[in-house]
Amino acid sequence: MTDTETIEHTPQVWTAGRLREALAGLPDETPLHIGVADGPGDFAGYGEFVLVDLDRVEKELPGQSSGLIEYTLFADYTAGQYEPDPA
Repeated sequence: MTDTETIEHTPQVWTAGRLREALAGLPDETPLHIGVADGPGDFAGYGEFVLVDLDRVEKELPGQSSGLIEYTLFADYTAGQYEPDPA
């Protein structure tokens, strides 16, 4: 693929209901790991992260008095020892 080529990527975004369904029956103490794709749809060399937070985010919409409410799950690196990023 050259620098000017693009691909259409339309993943199916999960809803809260679909997530609840997937978690049904798991013990409350079950840690959740997230595999982050290296590229669109490429999970062959995914990075493993752990779920650490959920935040309600209101995005402003031009010309509207109320914004769009979205919820974002935040992931962090798994526990371990890491070299600090050079600043």
